[in-house]
Amino acid sequence: MKANLKGLPRLKKAWGYSINGFRKAWQHEEAFRIESIVCFILLPLSFVVGQTLMDYIILIGSLALLLITELFNSAIETLTDRVGMEQNELSGRTKDIASSTVFIAVFFLIFVWVALIYKRLFIN
Repeated sequence: MKANLKGLPRLKKAWGYSINGFRKAWQHEEAFRIESIVCFILLPLSFVVGQTLMDYIILIGSLALLLITELFNSAIETLTDRVGMEQNELSGRTKDIASSTVFIAVFFLIFVWVALIYKRLFIN
């Protein structure tokens, strides 16, 4: 029977699950590793590119959005594979739709970074 934890013990347990999720994503998902490295490189650069608090929030937010969508995509793909590895039109559609969220996040990240680099170099 599962213990009904409350308060700090529950938060500690949830934190552990989250850390384990990061470890599993790093271990099993090459795309997550690559995107994490890119974000690790871009994070300090956000303080060079940005000029205002809002710039920093948008730049760092675009990095977080990329990692969030990749984690969801990986979770959906893993669950879909768990249900069945055989070719299935619905499984393929599910994976493609999940993958498209990562594409949008990458496009948004590029758009944000190019726009704010342009602002930094040519407007201010």
